[in-house]
Amino acid sequence: MSEKQMNVESFNLDHTKVKAPYVRLAGVKEGIHGDKIFKYDLRISQPNKEHMEMPALHSLEHLTAELARNHTDKILDIGPMGCQTGFYWSLINHEDYDDVLDIIEKTLKDVLEADEVPACNPTQCGWAASHSLEGAKELARDLLAKRGEWDQVFA
Repeated sequence: MSEKQMNVESFNLDHTKVKAPYVRLAGVKEGIHGDKIFKYDLRISQPNKEHMEMPALHSLEHLTAELARNHTDKILDIGPMGCQTGFYWSLINHEDYDDVLDIIEKTLKDVLEADEVPACNPTQCGWAASHSLEGAKELARDLLAKRGEWDQVFA
């Protein structure tokens, strides 16, 4: 019996068949004026086997959201997945998959060079007490070590 088709694209992905880490084009939406939004699934942790701890994930979110914009003006948003296994990167009018991988790689290298988490204070962050720069760097190091696997979604 097949599963019911869901409205949310990632709910239709068989999470038991993917092999993290990977970067997958999860969808493309076209606006009424022809702009296209490309949503990428950057999976860091193996679904249902491991997850990122919240302070490290939170810091990696702040770092990538700030630092990725140094490499392209096409970033709309970088948001964490509620399951704590990855992030969604949304870019406008940028369908070059290999370039997206390069942007992610450059951004993660910047994370390794960071000496602080941007906007890590009660004025700019809703939960400033929950951060780990070292945890974010560890996630970035692990992800970069497997750079050659990012285009392989399924085991």
